[in-house]
Amino acid sequence: MKAIVQRVRSVAPLIVLALLLAACAAGGNTARSVPNTHGHVAGFWLGLWQGAISPITFLISLFSNHVSLYEVHNNGNWYNFGFVLGAGILFGGGAFGKRRKKRR
Repeated sequence: MKAIVQRVRSVAPLIVLALLLAACAAGGNTARSVPNTHGHVAGFWLGLWQGAISPITFLISLFSNHVSLYEVHNNGNWYNFGFVLGAGILFGGGAFGKRRKKRR
């Protein structure tokens, strides 16, 4: 009996962690490749722009229901790539991580 209880105690945290990670998984985008009300589908360039202005858009979206951080009417992977690239360019993209001070 002790062996069963010990085994359950060792496996329980893994099950809880797996459930938490599964709960954070992204769902499918049903509006992908579907034009918005103006007939447009966001692509790479709009994703790049929206990624670059994402900090400002985030602040505005906190106070307005008419502004969202991410365009759901997009063409998929190219929009996502542009969005991540735009956000990465804005935040330095890790380029400052290896900067060293000059010794005199």
